[in-house]
Amino acid sequence: MKLFLFFLFIGLTVTIFEINLSGCAQILSPTGGPIDSIPPKLVNSIPSERNTNFNGNKIILNFDEYIQLDQVAENVIVSPTPKKNPNIDFKFKTVTIKLKDTLLPNTTYSINFGNAIKDLNEGNPFRKYTYVFSTGAYIDSMQYSGKVIMAETGKSDSTLQVYLYKNAPDSAVEHKRPDYISRLDSLGNFKFNYLPSGSFKVYALKDGDGSKTYNSKSETFAFLDSPVVINSETGSSILYAYIQEKDKPKIAPVIARSKTKDIKFKINTTVPPENQDLLKPFVIELSIPVKNFNKNNIQISDTTYHLIKSDSIKIDSTNKIISLYNNWQEDTYYSIIVSKDFATDTTGKPILKSDTLKFKTKRKSEYGSLKLHFKNLELNKNPLLQFVLNNEIVKSYPLSSVNWSTDLITPNEYEIRILYDTNKNGKWDPGDYHLKKQPERVIGVKKKVTIRSNFDSDIDIEL
Repeated sequence: MKLFLFFLFIGLTVTIFEINLSGCAQILSPTGGPIDSIPPKLVNSIPSERNTNFNGNKIILNFDEYIQLDQVAENVIVSPTPKKNPNIDFKFKTVTIKLKDTLLPNTTYSINFGNAIKDLNEGNPFRKYTYVFSTGAYIDSMQYSGKVIMAETGKSDSTLQVYLYKNAPDSAVEHKRPDYISRLDSLGNFKFNYLPSGSFKVYALKDGDGSKTYNSKSETFAFLDSPVVINSETGSSILYAYIQEKDKPKIAPVIARSKTKDIKFKINTTVPPENQDLLKPFVIELSIPVKNFNKNNIQISDTTYHLIKSDSIKIDSTNKIISLYNNWQEDTYYSIIVSKDFATDTTGKPILKSDTLKFKTKRKSEYGSLKLHFKNLELNKNPLLQFVLNNEIVKSYPLSSVNWSTDLITPNEYEIRILYDTNKNGKWDPGDYHLKKQPERVIGVKKKVTIRSNFDSDIDIEL
């Protein structure tokens, strides 16, 4: 009987533990039952939290269950920023922090773990835990908060961080790591805790190379015009982030051909020839690039071949796409007459024959009409109304009144933005830190505007 019980005990033990080759036992997750959604709990810390007169180099955090660390470099923020990052490791139910940098005297330090600490089995994070200690006699208690907005879109970007520099020159953000760092939440808000009082320069940055410095005009960046004095009465701030120089798409080089066939024209395949948009140019696509382009040799006519003067004819930077702008009449047939001498190919050879392209325009009933009434619109800042689809501005209109309307708008669901176009150039302009120039501001409207064909929409918008 005793022998039977012994083998029964061994069998049950093997089902609980999986023995690896090194001889250690790996604890298996129990099967069945509800999924564990409870994050680990901190049992205690050594030294205790909010410890003062700290002079050690090691901190231990003990939890109530087995834990793991996830993406420490991305999650953990130490403030003030050390020259050497601490070594943070875990084992079983314990997180160990070994400080490698010399601590400043009479300074409050915080170690924000973000979502780095998780339970072992389900990965439930111990969210936004911050361990605080001071090398002096007290814990600093000042706070500072605010919001970062993307100036070009009016939206937020939680991947940015906010930097504070205490009593630093303007150039510090370009070559020195910040004294304090805070993350943004999903709405673009930030908050600093445990700060000393004093004067701070404030920046926001999407750090492209991990240097914690603003060293490229292609990085997303924001700055306040003047330092913030942090004390018990300090209010919140708004920073407007921008990219001064966006990366330009690479254009494949054009290879000249010694022998070129006839230049062939085709109507833009995205718009059928019987369905030309009243609000868009007629587009001709060329099979190869051209040079010596002469727009006077492209003409528009009606069905009786009566010539119509075009508002504008343009060719794009690739020399392959020609756009004809005109005040198209609804439900009307047009012809585009392209003379054979309108251009030559890249070898200087003209095309062999002229061509005629025919199309018909849409009816006005296929469009909707829209009236917008704005509240809190600042007309003295040259507002520009923008219609946005898939993050692309498809139409923009300068506003001279709080009321705006159009009888022709293409049916769709639009995002609405207001650009305060301070220099009146019809487009958004970024900032320039060296010139202390802030970017132009865009205010986004949260609710989208839905336009239906043959339908009148009348909408009030409060900014």
